[in-house]
Order: sequence, then structure tokens, then C-alpha cells
Amino acid sequence: APFTSKTPLSFCQYNGSVCCNATEDLKLRNQFKSMNVSVSACASVLKSILCSRCDQFSAELYRIDSAQRTVPVLCNSSISTSSSQSQQAKVDYCAEVWDKCHNVAIINSPFALQAKGGIQINSTSKLTELWQSKDAFCDEFGGASDDGATCFNGGPVLLNSSENISPPSGICLEKIGNGSYLNMVAHPDGSNRVFLSNQAGKLWLAMVPEQGSGETLGIDESNPFLDLTDEVHADAALGLLGIAFHPNFQQNGRFFASFNCDKVRWPGCSGRCSCNSDIGCDPSELSSDNGARPCQYHSVITEFTTNSTTLNLSLVSQIRLVEVRRILTMGLPFTSHHGGQILFGPKDGYLYFMMGDGGGSGDPYNFSQNKRSLLGKIMRLDIDTIPSAKDISEFDLWGNYSIPKDNPFYEDDELLPEIWAMGFRNPWRCSFDSERPSYFLCADVGQDQYEEVDIVTKGGNYGWRVYEGPLLYNLSNYSEANNSSNPINAIFPVMGYNHSSLNKAEGSASISGGYFYRSMTDPCLYGRYLYADLYADVIWAGFENPKGSGNFTTDQLAVKCAQDSPIQCNAEPELTSPALGFIFSFGQDNKKDIFILTSNGVYRIVRSSRCNYTCSRENVTDFTAPGSDVDPPSSSPSSGSKFSSPLTLQILVFTCVSFIGLLSFLL
Repeated sequence: APFTSKTPLSFCQYNGSVCCNATEDLKLRNQFKSMNVSVSACASVLKSILCSRCDQFSAELYRIDSAQRTVPVLCNSSISTSSSQSQQAKVDYCAEVWDKCHNVAIINSPFALQAKGGIQINSTSKLTELWQSKDAFCDEFGGASDDGATCFNGGPVLLNSSENISPPSGICLEKIGNGSYLNMVAHPDGSNRVFLSNQAGKLWLAMVPEQGSGETLGIDESNPFLDLTDEVHADAALGLLGIAFHPNFQQNGRFFASFNCDKVRWPGCSGRCSCNSDIGCDPSELSSDNGARPCQYHSVITEFTTNSTTLNLSLVSQIRLVEVRRILTMGLPFTSHHGGQILFGPKDGYLYFMMGDGGGSGDPYNFSQNKRSLLGKIMRLDIDTIPSAKDISEFDLWGNYSIPKDNPFYEDDELLPEIWAMGFRNPWRCSFDSERPSYFLCADVGQDQYEEVDIVTKGGNYGWRVYEGPLLYNLSNYSEANNSSNPINAIFPVMGYNHSSLNKAEGSASISGGYFYRSMTDPCLYGRYLYADLYADVIWAGFENPKGSGNFTTDQLAVKCAQDSPIQCNAEPELTSPALGFIFSFGQDNKKDIFILTSNGVYRIVRSSRCNYTCSRENVTDFTAPGSDVDPPSSSPSSGSKFSSPLTLQILVFTCVSFIGLLSFLL
């Protein structure tokens, strides 16, 4: 992840967020010297090319998701004049590189190295010896924004100018159910059905009515799809916390649940304690928490199956309580901050598991920053590959899963292999953007000051307990972390709010993460990330501007309930907003409509005109699609020299090329 260097880089003159520290900057200087370029004009462009490794967008410049490159993609003249890059592309940088260097001898040329497939050649070569013409050279090294990605034009990547976007007038809701649920997952068959689960441990299959039909949620609470109440221990911060269906559920019928259990009540609740000698924690030294001994409660991920004889799994309305496989069991040191959500990555198919710091004020054992602890982490697990006995022993696995080959562990052997990202206090509701799957956003509950939303990237450190959001949490922790040989380089949140900004009478704040709004029901909300607070009837919408920048502006939106809501909403006294109660979570169905799950019921976002809000993009006569004047945002970020639609994006603002290993064979 990019970071702000404490001292300016001496060789590569990049300011602000960079992807090089002083050691890597020195390696680039030595590589440049070893080329022994005698022509100053060529030397200048080669230095710029080498230093592009330090650009905060280097992940995209080097196309790290698709191929290994030793040279960034060079902007060339194929960029169309209508492109967002057109102003930047007036200089054909690829041609400039050829013109200045084509007849210059370069020792261990990075161009020759890429042409040889990364094989070290230890020789002197000229570009003309490997490519017959400028066109041939730029065919290999050139690129343009209209191929959907970033290119290098000789300097730091710049972003497009910002758009002037007005916030929506407000959010219109209809109430379709009175039940209280923590989780909603769309049925994998693509129908208008969803699965809903409560904290106590029951899961139901429900029918979502069409908007405008006047009907309510079709659910029979006396007939659950699955009943885990005998296994689940439900308390203030404990219960059935996550459900997920295998990406191939329609073929294999595999279903997963994440919940807490009490080993005193249930013999199947038994696992390794997360407070252990490996991380300098002795459970015998911990006091009881709310009457529970350390590691009396566990976090469990378990697998079930439909066990159905029917070939059409859409017809299955109930499954047997037979655990097929225990994926993970972990004892918890305290009784709070357990996250618990599970999600399958839409691109990689791996299971992501969100885990909090285990509880205790201020993370007293610093679990979140301990790379040998799974607390305060987001994990990424391969549940399709049964681990071998060797893997179980070598990786000291906590359960029955395998480690994806591209987990950060393979680049940082100090990390436990399960870890994808770290530095969280209590991640409460994460989601992948359905149109830009590389945008993985998580809300993280704060301690006393700040609630945050993070863009989560591979190997990212999100700062807790050194930082609470963008705010310094503890000065002594900060000094310890940043005076070490391996500073944390915390990634700050892209959205959030101070506790002081909420109704102080509530006396608390706790964020509930949501989704990017991708429904056409309310086109004025399209592309905005929605999130809320547990204790306050408040919903925020975050808008990224410019797209692809990671810069979000947020607006607190007014909320009303439609007069023709199937179930009438209770209103706050002396206010027009509905009394939602505690906002537990958000849900999304197969139509991408967004639902709000609260202590008072289930609410759906509907077209704004039903609440007399104005949305210039809404076609009132047909709210299932936008009017002709609607231009939905690009399905992926765009930028200055830069991005028009990089579906290859790996959250460029927050992802850098991991190039230490690459430089080892360049030097």
C-alpha cells in the first residue's frame, strides 16, 4: 500500500504517497548506475521509467494482475481524442523513449529483460538490436487509456479533474417486514428470494415482493431453512454472525455459517485459544469477562449441505442440521469484537472471514498489530482444497482449509498464512462492489472517537490500535510502531465520522457497513456507498470523485418512509424520519436493491418520488430502469493519465507493485 515517506526519496523525486522506501530508492539508484548510459537525454527518460516503481499507481502501470513487467506501460499515440487521457497524451511518450534511446547502448536494459521473459542477460544492447522500428517497440511497450488502464507519460500519474456532483435529495424507504435480522443474502438461483438469519441462530428463506405491489416479505418464521439455536450462543455481541453460499451452490448445495458457541453448553465447541504463548498471551492471566472465562466462547465456521435428492436446488426449502465439515474453530479471549461475517470473493472464489481484535478496551494485548495472531484481521481461505497433512503441520492451520497461493504470507513470512489484511478493531459488514469487484469495502467499529470505512487491499494494515480511523489513538503505541525497523504504514479510511457528530444523547456510536448502490430503482443514488450507525437513524452516502481516486465525499441523507408503504413506519417524535431502531446491517437482493435490517423491521430503498424527493434521473412511469438522460457511472475507476475503465484495477490508490523480489534479478 502507498505510504507517506518520513524523509524525501533521494533518487526518485516522488512526493506525497509513494510505494518506495529509502532502501528501495537506493536499489533503483544502483540499478540506474549499473546501466552506464552515456547519453544524457536517454539517461533522463530511463531514470523516469525506473522511478515509476515508486508511483502510488504502480500496480496498474506494471499490470501486476495480468503479467510480470520490468517496464511500465508507456503512453503512446493510439489514445483517442475523446479519451479522458487525451490532454495528457499529446506527448507520445513511447515514441519519445525510442527517439532518445534507440541507438544508445544500455547495460542490462530493462527493455531487453522484458523481451527475454525476465531472464537475466548480463549484456549491453541497443533498442534497434531487438526491435526493427519504433512501431514494433511501441507495440510491445505502449498502451493507452482506451484499453481500460493506466499508462506512463514520464511523470507521476495524475487524476482527472473532479466532477461537480450534487447529493441526492434523500432516501425513500418502504417497510416490508417486522422481523429483526442480522444477515441477508440473495438466493444463488437469481430469483426474487433471499435468505435472512437472526442473531439467535435461525435462517429463513423469504420471498421479496415486487416494488409497488403493496405486498410484504413472504416468510414463514415457524419453518426455518436451518435452525442452529442449539449450537449458537447468542448474547449482546455473540450469535449467528455470518452466512454464505458457495459460488457453485446451484450445483453442489454447499452452505456456510459463522457463529459463536459456548464450550460449556456444547461439546462441539472446542478449539485452540487465540490467547496463547505464540503471541505472548497467557489465558490463565486473563480475568473473566461478563461472567465468561477466556476462550469459553469460540468463533466457528462450519459447512452444511442441502443433502437433497432433487437436481433443482432452487426447490430446496429446508436442510438437515448435519455439519459436513468444520472449517475453523477459534477460542476468544473476551466476549466482544468478533466480527464474524463471511463472504466469497466474486473473482477468486475464496472465503473471506472478518475477525475483530477479540475485545477489551484498546486491544490490551495488541492482537490487531500482531502478525502471528488472527485477531483484528481479515482472513482469506481456500475451502475447496482439502489441506494435506504436510500443509496442516507446516502452516499450523486452525481448521480444515487450505491457503491461497497468493495470500500476503508468501511475500511477508512474518504473517500467519491465513491473513489478507490486518489492523482492524471490529469489522462490521464488508462488501465487494458488484460492478467493480476489486473495491472491497469494510466498516470498522471505533473505540471512543471515530467510525471508519476502509478500502481493503492485499496485505494492507489499517492502523488499529495505533490509529483509530485517521486519529492517533495512543502516542506510546505510535512511537513503538514507527521507530521500529518495520513501521506499520497504516492505510487511513476513505469515509467515516466522528462520534461527536452524532446525537450525543445516544452516548455511543457503532458503524454498520453497507453497499455501493447499483440498483436503477433510485438512479440518483447509483454508484454511492451507503452506510449507517447502529444507534442513530442516520444513513450516509459516499461518492468517489474523481472515479478511481479513492477520494470520497460523504453526505448525510434525509430519510423518509413512503406513504404507501406496505407496513406503515413508526415516526420519530416531532420528526418526519421513520423510527428505524437499531440499524444492524444492510442487505442486497438479486436486483441489486438495497435493504436495511433493523431492530424494528426490514426496509427497502424505493424510488425517491414515492417520498416526494426530486431525482432528475428518475423515470417516474418506469422505475425499473433509468430515463434516457441517465448515464450510469463507469463500472470501474477512471483517472487522468490514468484510467477510463480499468477492470484490471486492484484498488490502485492503495496497491503498489511488490517489486523487491523483482529487483533482485534486475540487479
